[in-house]
Amino acid sequence: MIKTKSEDLFKKALNLLPGGVDSPVRSFRSVEGTPLFISSGKGSRIKDEDGNDYIDYCMSWGPLIFGHGDTQIIEAVRETALSGTSFGAPHKFEVALAELVISMVPSIEKIRFVNSGTEAVMSAIRLARGFSGKDKIVKLDGCYHGHADFLLVAGGSGLASFGIPDSAGVTDGNARDTLIVPYNDIASLETVFEKNKGTIAALILEPVPCNYGLILPVENYLSKVRELCDRYSVLLIFDEVITGFRLGKGGAQEYYNVMPDITTLGKIIGGGLPVGAYGGRKDIMSKVAPEGPVYQAGTLSGNPLAMAAGIAAMKKLSDKNFYKELSDKGKFFSSKLISIINKYSNKVQFRSIESIFCLYFTENRNLTTVDDVKKCNMKLFAKFHSAMLNKGIYLSPSGYEVGFLSSSHSEDDIIKTISAIEESLKEIIT
Repeated sequence: MIKTKSEDLFKKALNLLPGGVDSPVRSFRSVEGTPLFISSGKGSRIKDEDGNDYIDYCMSWGPLIFGHGDTQIIEAVRETALSGTSFGAPHKFEVALAELVISMVPSIEKIRFVNSGTEAVMSAIRLARGFSGKDKIVKLDGCYHGHADFLLVAGGSGLASFGIPDSAGVTDGNARDTLIVPYNDIASLETVFEKNKGTIAALILEPVPCNYGLILPVENYLSKVRELCDRYSVLLIFDEVITGFRLGKGGAQEYYNVMPDITTLGKIIGGGLPVGAYGGRKDIMSKVAPEGPVYQAGTLSGNPLAMAAGIAAMKKLSDKNFYKELSDKGKFFSSKLISIINKYSNKVQFRSIESIFCLYFTENRNLTTVDDVKKCNMKLFAKFHSAMLNKGIYLSPSGYEVGFLSSSHSEDDIIKTISAIEESLKEIIT
């Protein structure tokens, strides 16, 4: 496999961009490789600058639920761009997309569009504090919510500890009001709620964490979280930037039938363009300026191109057969893969939910916390990632990331991928 052009571009980029990239995980450092520079994508496939083709399971880290270069989304963006790319003023597309999202996500009564998932989460936290008049928030270890200062924190040495900065540039003051509790641990959550009674504005979590591998909620975990939030008058925020419109039309909240007070969205609602959103009950959202005292603004928020792409995406998702067909692809993928994984169960595990999947290189078959995932063999994953690339399969370049199926992945794509996984595992393990 020739990678000359990608390698030359990366050498040049290293002198121009920090680490040669605009987002750290793209650097391929965790898989001990050189990043591929992608020139084009169509359907389930991408092509790099050297002309190598790959079946893609990164799917731009989740938003491309229809695959690359969807004709209807591209046409919607093209037609809209002909009339202007940004106005800094209201327009019909943001109203239309708001109506669609509100009709699909059970807990959202009003919504505000922003430009990224990080911005949505940052705004949702400020809103929760402004609505409740409280300062502290609870974050669950194993959930990722973007790079806002007060969320780039990690747990201390004890359970349910105060957060400590997890990045240079994050002050102790920023981290101090963030409490860290292990995911899937109700007892620790109740302890921290009781200890900090009356001071916690909100709890934020990914209902299904997808940034430390794929950690599934244990039975009734989310409903118990909802009960505790109600008991202690804590707002519940679901970060559905990944799970929103991925697990189903109504996201994880519909999938598990647990309703949050505020929801953050991104990725799929932009059809592949930069977008984010936060929404919730009307009484909460009425606190957002200019209706209320919680300030949040953005020059490109709700820009016509992202809104048009989002409208096209929402309409495609509303097809009555879409989610069943996507779910069937996930089941087919899992059914073909599980027998292979079982051959190497002392080295590798597999988890999936609908169209999201993850491989973990560990003998632990009961992965329920971020600590379990941190103990996985990332060196072995790096070898696996390289072996898969050599067979034309593009996976997210980190053992902590998940894979995504799209509606464009064919049965033939999946069969080729399963064969590549079997060959790669045989190479690196035996």
